[in-house]
Amino acid sequence: MRRTHRPLAALFAVSLLATLAVVLTCSLPQAAFGFEVAKCTARPNADTGSDVLGGVDTRITWEGQCADDESLTQLTLTLPEGTQYSLDDARVTMLTGEDLMTRVDVTVDAQMDGQTARFTFSEPTQPGGYFRIEIYDVFFPGSGGDMQLTGTYTLADESVHDIEGIPAIGVVNVSPAEQLSSWLESQDWVQQWNSNKFLRLFLNPPIIVSSFPVVFNGFLMAIGIVAVAFPLAIPFGLILALMRMARFRILRGIASLYVNVVRGTPLFLQIYIAFFGLPLAGVQIPPFPLGVIVLAMNSSAYLCEIFRAGIQSIPKGQFEASRSLGMNGAQTMLFVIIPQTVRRVIPTMTSEFILLYKDTSLLAAVGVMEVVMYAKTIVASTGSITPYIVAACFYLVITLPLAKLVGMLEAKLAGSDSGASGGGKRKKRSKKGAPAPALNEADALRRPDAMDGDFITPEQMSSL
Repeated sequence: MRRTHRPLAALFAVSLLATLAVVLTCSLPQAAFGFEVAKCTARPNADTGSDVLGGVDTRITWEGQCADDESLTQLTLTLPEGTQYSLDDARVTMLTGEDLMTRVDVTVDAQMDGQTARFTFSEPTQPGGYFRIEIYDVFFPGSGGDMQLTGTYTLADESVHDIEGIPAIGVVNVSPAEQLSSWLESQDWVQQWNSNKFLRLFLNPPIIVSSFPVVFNGFLMAIGIVAVAFPLAIPFGLILALMRMARFRILRGIASLYVNVVRGTPLFLQIYIAFFGLPLAGVQIPPFPLGVIVLAMNSSAYLCEIFRAGIQSIPKGQFEASRSLGMNGAQTMLFVIIPQTVRRVIPTMTSEFILLYKDTSLLAAVGVMEVVMYAKTIVASTGSITPYIVAACFYLVITLPLAKLVGMLEAKLAGSDSGASGGGKRKKRSKKGAPAPALNEADALRRPDAMDGDFITPEQMSSL
């Protein structure tokens, strides 16, 4: 029995000794190879709020404390790939004391090694120091995202250790236009330009660049509205024109009432009635299609008068000639009159398209995000009128070429009409002293007599 208990007692003693060894090991002071990061932030660089924008100048502030028995000789911070920075104005501050309020002057050599900022102390620092590093002129990538910094610290015994627990810096995505705008703000010539109040309010270069892509979205919206509304207004206007020239009084009355009401009331009022009246009546239509409908109905009233004037400008002989060929009224209108009418009214229709495109600006009053509405939002945030100037440029991009086209079409149409009425090229006038050409009977009947101013009669012609 004694031999049986001896191995158990020995095993128990070994386990007790091992436990005591572990306890003693844990209670002894350990070498503190750890660097506690207290802060890693970037200064907000947005116009409002606390966002950090990519591609815009900011400042990084990093703070950390080493252990009580650690004395540093070097610190490094590695910035994310694509980040631009400068160490010309970098600052390194060391604080000590129980309350970390005692500032210690340290001499640091700051060097750039690619994306790594290296700070070398002239002599080992005091143990347990609290360090603050400020890096200026930092430009994070414009793509944004979580920017994770890494770092190392070197102790007095030349051992190098990684700095763990550095929090990432959230950076907001910034478009190339906004980056260019930020770059322009730092240029001397732009600052001199904006020193003039008028130029700063109406032609601010950074705001022109930053507002261009935003207002361009409204430009696409306006083009989309007109591209749908104008083709819808053309057939509706043609139908109204035919109704106004119909034999039946009811059709003429309906078309005349519609045209007079639409042309006699402001488009702005029509938009308000549609956007605020229909929802009260229980009719819910999205803003885009509702804007298209209102503009198409308004434009059709004006196109009605354009088509009616064009149809009535066609000589009656065209109708009679078509009927003599066996065409009925519908065939005459479809194959003879309307093609000639369209050719005559193309310049006027182009002018109506220009007016309709400009009228899309009225939809901004009801919240449709077109050119003026986007410009208005930028003006509200910047206090500058420059976005309205940018919006005006987007209107001129369409209206000026079309106005030039209208002039060319009108000139071409006038030239063709004068050529047709004049019977081709004019005959050259005879030279002075040359004998007058012989007159035929038809010319003599139309030529005034040089003596008495009367037309030559057939009797006088026979005597000649």
